[in-house]
Formats: sequence, structure tokens, C-alpha cells
Amino acid sequence: MTRSARLRAPTLGENFAAIKKRRESRGAIALLAAVALAGPLRAEPADRAMTVSVVKTKTQCFVDSMRLNGRIVARDESLVRPDVEGLQIVQVLVEDGASVTAGQPLAQLARPDWLPGLPTKATMTASASGLVVYGRLPVGMPASARGEPMFRIIRDGQLELLVDLPLPALARIKPGQIAQIEALDESEFAGTVRLILPEVDPLTQQGRARIQLSSSAGLRLGAFATAAIDAGQSCGPAAPLSSILYGPEGAIVQVVRDNRVETRRVKVGLFGGAEAEIREGLAPGDVVVARAGAFLREGDIVRTVP
Repeated sequence: MTRSARLRAPTLGENFAAIKKRRESRGAIALLAAVALAGPLRAEPADRAMTVSVVKTKTQCFVDSMRLNGRIVARDESLVRPDVEGLQIVQVLVEDGASVTAGQPLAQLARPDWLPGLPTKATMTASASGLVVYGRLPVGMPASARGEPMFRIIRDGQLELLVDLPLPALARIKPGQIAQIEALDESEFAGTVRLILPEVDPLTQQGRARIQLSSSAGLRLGAFATAAIDAGQSCGPAAPLSSILYGPEGAIVQVVRDNRVETRRVKVGLFGGAEAEIREGLAPGDVVVARAGAFLREGDIVRTVP
């Protein structure tokens, strides 16, 4: 038998059978692909839900506390100058920072020998009771009635804290409010807001307030200090700071209702620790995502974990 005799051509029936088999194989592959694609879409919502930690909001009161910087100043000063021109300091009779009484001698003055005229002597006395401040007064220095005062007397030794007030704080500070003063050496003093000055600095656009100190022991004139003032309190729904997102349109919080995410725009008020007061947009009892993020969208299905 020759080689050409061994190779038999397929019959017409065999050709139809092969074509049918190939079509059935292609149909099976297409069906498997359709099942693979449709499988996740037919999954239950619970299987696709993301697990998130949530917190239920509750009413909480927040203290409106402000921290203001300032410096120690005298509540009232009395300035002492000589009454006669052309005299020099002969002797200083008090120590800088000493407590004096009204009428107490502070310094002896005399006309220098090289000036014409009769010898003249004078005694400078304290014009009020309090602490005397004069810095450095060397013997022989000229004393002038028109120059800088030689002595400054802090009346009754009373010191105050002069603080700067930003414009938004002017409406929240009132006389009589209690203040806690902390000096740079971490010593603390109690104080009371005594006076709100009527003028605003045109350059810094800040006002000023004077805080009376209950005790000034250990404080130094000109020293810096900080005042903490409680300007009142506000109560409302509280949410964790981590649940608040800030965007171009303001603050938002993600609320969970019926296992779905709702995005709400909120108005944030006061802060206290890790919580923030929500003045608009939330009510007590709302369930919010504790740690919000950009991975959650409006309408997402979630599984909550308290």
C-alpha cells in the first residue's frame, strides 16, 4: 500500500461533527467567563461591606477658654522729678525696689560748685507709698525737672498683667472674669479682668485688657506671663476630632444610617481634648465614622463596629 493510500480524506459527516464539537467548546468557555464576571455582582451586600469603627454622638459641654500673652505692669505709677533746675545728685537714700511711704526722702541734691549763684540744696521725697523704681542713678548725675523722672513709685506695690486681645476675643472678654496667670518660671497666680481698654492698636489691630493680680509676690515689672480665661461654656453634640474631614466647602462628618454612609456638612464649635462641639449638622445619638477617610463615599455599604 502506498503512502497516499494510507491518508484517507474525512467524510462530510466527520466534518460536520468536528465543527459542532468546536462550537460546543467555545460556548462552554463563554459560559464560564460569564459566570466568573457575574459571580461578584450576585454577592450579598454583607459580603461587600467595609468594616468601620463608629461612635454615637452625645451631648457634651465645652469650656470657651482663651490663652492671652502679656507683661507685668504697674497698676498706677507716681513719677518723681526735682523742682529746681541745675542740681546734681549728691546721695541716693533708698534701694531700687524698696518699699517707701509718702514723704520719705529719696535723694539729696545740690548745686555744683562751678555754677554761679548761691549754693542750693534740695531733698527729693516720695510722692506716694509703694515700691520705688529708679534703675541706675550715679552720684553727680544732673537732675532735671523736664527730663525723664528720676524715681517711679508703684502705688501700693500693685502690679497687673497687660494682655493683648485679638479682635474676635474683644466681645468675649468682660470685666470680672476670672483668670489664671502663669509666669515664665511656671509660678501661678489668680487674677480678675479689671479693665478693657477702649482703643485698638491701628498697626496690630489688637485691643488690650488689664488683669488685676490677687498677689504679686515674686513677680517682676516687665516680665512676660500668660493668662487663661474661661469666657463661658457651650453644650451640644460632640464628635471625635478624627471623624471630621475638612475640604474646600468646610467641615464634613460621615454618618452611618441603615449600614449606609451619609456625608453631612457640619459647623464645628469649641474643642475639648479629643472631642469637638458640632453646632450644626449632627444631633445627639447620631452614629458617625470614628476615623473618617477619603476611602468612604456617599451611599457606601458598611459593617459597623462600636
